[in-house]
Amino acid sequence: MLKRLLISTTVLALAGTGLANAEMTAVGDGEGQLNIVAWPGYVERGDSDKAYDWVTKFEKDTGCKVNVKTANTSDEMVALMNEGGFDLVTASGDASLRLVAGKRVQPINTDLIPSWNKVDKRLQDGPWFTVGGVHYGVPYQWGPNVLMYNTKVFKEPPKSWSVVFEEQKLPDGKSNKGRVQAYDGPIYIADAALYLMAHKPELGIKNPYELNEDQYKAALDLLRGQRELIGRYWHDAMIQVDDFKNEGVVVSGSWPFQVNLLVADKQPIASTIPEEGATGWADTTMMEADAAHPNCAYKWMEHTLNSNLQSDLSVWFGSNPVVPEACTDKSGMQTKEGCTANGMDEFDKIRFWTTPVANCSLGEGACVPYYRWVSDYIGVIGGR
Repeated sequence: MLKRLLISTTVLALAGTGLANAEMTAVGDGEGQLNIVAWPGYVERGDSDKAYDWVTKFEKDTGCKVNVKTANTSDEMVALMNEGGFDLVTASGDASLRLVAGKRVQPINTDLIPSWNKVDKRLQDGPWFTVGGVHYGVPYQWGPNVLMYNTKVFKEPPKSWSVVFEEQKLPDGKSNKGRVQAYDGPIYIADAALYLMAHKPELGIKNPYELNEDQYKAALDLLRGQRELIGRYWHDAMIQVDDFKNEGVVVSGSWPFQVNLLVADKQPIASTIPEEGATGWADTTMMEADAAHPNCAYKWMEHTLNSNLQSDLSVWFGSNPVVPEACTDKSGMQTKEGCTANGMDEFDKIRFWTTPVANCSLGEGACVPYYRWVSDYIGVIGGR
């Protein structure tokens, strides 16, 4: 399966990705079931916190029972979708184009999504899910990858990502060695590239997802040095939460989801976006090419654009709603100030995840493709 996944990442000639499935022209009665691959915290039915439940009423109104399989990385999502058996996936930009190119998802008829016109105009034609003017999904949530830190160690927010990339004494007088984490996913190479954009401008990096051989080597070298500092490479959000509570981890790249859980647990935790900026994610609900429950899928995609759901989800996850009115219409828990805190006004400063390809803006075959990111990052983690 891994070999097939790696091969599929190289086949991104997106102009030729027309699918055999014709777009649906009407939404009928639900099929009684809906199977979703989702990021942790994205599809809540009140099990974690009774205040956050956007599944129960949907099931009651539609008769579509929602089953969720959690995935912790984009590569897990692609692998699960390749295996089949799921109707929808909440894919980030480093997975969505791979799914389109691999013909694992189908075009979406936005005329069947009544709330489509409520979607943030900055997202409606996002290049991470729109190919040749065809939409392959419905935007779900977006946000930055933040720097999470322990406020007992850092009395002031760290100004730079250097606290996780370079060995140094932290404000408590102790080394950062063994007290930091990095994300266990190949896309993290882009975080290293983003750091180098600011600290080694002579490399000429313009886009952290478009790296020539020299730029890519510099990013890998930075990550190999970072490995000596890492206490754990994380991909499970709940394990990272436990590590900050019980294992002495004090600073790491993270998602707002973990920050919110730790703050709610009254832990000394906060987050920031350092001066170099941040990578981020714009997630899209995409429908499997041969989805067994397409009517339930379309009903769910419409449901996800409900302002109340968008509002509460953005509070729960620490993300931004794709329906801007959810920040201010008081339909849920979110507020204008909350959206600002989550980065709503920083959209243009976030480098959204996307799949690296060889034929990039630097020229045909000029950039290191994603399959190399996968194999080389495994090597970094393994000490090679």
